[in-house]
This record gives sequence, C-alpha cells and structure tokens, in this order.
Amino acid sequence: MNRREAVQKITFLLGGTISAPLMAGVMGEKLNFGPSVTISDQQEALLADVADVIIPTTGTPGAKAAGVEKFITRIMRDCYPLEDQKKFYSGLEKIDAQSKEVYGKGFSSLDATQKNDMVKRTTVSDKPFFLQLKGLTVTGYFTSEIGATQALDYLPIPGRFDGSWPMPKGQKSWAL
Repeated sequence: MNRREAVQKITFLLGGTISAPLMAGVMGEKLNFGPSVTISDQQEALLADVADVIIPTTGTPGAKAAGVEKFITRIMRDCYPLEDQKKFYSGLEKIDAQSKEVYGKGFSSLDATQKNDMVKRTTVSDKPFFLQLKGLTVTGYFTSEIGATQALDYLPIPGRFDGSWPMPKGQKSWAL
C-alpha cells in the first residue's frame, strides 16, 4: 500500500467515526443507552436562539421555526455519550455567560447585532463547540420539513435526469 492509499483509508475511517453519531441520529437510531444530561426549558430556548443566529429567518423560516433545537437535543441525548453531552452543553452555557459578561444580559435578551457578535466571538474562543453546533444546526434544518420544502426545492416525484441542465438564475438547490 502506498502512502496516498493509506492516508485516504485513514481519512475515511476517521470521517466515519466522527460523523457516526450525527448520521445515526438522522437515521433515527440510538447509540447512547446510558445516562444523559437533562436540559431545562431555558437551555433549550437558548439553543434555539443560538441556532437561529446560524440560520436566521430571511425569505424562508429560520432554524428556530424549523424546531432545530428539538433535533439537536434528541441527537445529543440518543447518540452522544455523557461526556460529549456535558462538553456541548457547557459550551452553550459559556455563550450565555460570555454575553452576560460583555453586554450585561443573557444571550436570549440581546438584540440581533449583539447575538451575531457573541456567535462570532464563539467561533474564535470555542471553535470545536461552534463547529459541532453549526453542523448539528445545518443538518437539523435541512432534514426538517421546512428546510427540505421551503429552503430547498422539493420535487417528490422527479422527472428525467439531465446532468447538464443549466440552473436558472435565482433557482434554489434541490433537496435530496
């Protein structure tokens, strides 16, 4: 085996390991049969507010309207071990604590500009948490009914395949 093949196989193996909990959650599987972190309604509301900054309401409903926070809490509970859940929710609490430190009020009480600023700060101060949150938010949004039917074009019974069809200006990407 040459070096290129070895690196490719290691990459596939590592990518499969990292994305396994997320893919299991999307498929409705349960990987965590042990204890889970119990979150409060305030934490779920905070999660919804942070996710709504990542995918805000524009011409289409945002992450909050799609119920992404419910998806994320289910994925965390069913597919991630207790230690990973604790890390994730402590990262969420850090955003709220940092907003209280910077602006003197909790994240949910901030205006849109301040919320964006706090999320930008998180991308620098706690990048692993932010990347995990962003991945969960995007997956939850685009696998929801709102994301698949309103943010993407949805054609339940597709027509013929034309691989070189030019996409019209302003056309949305297609849901799979």
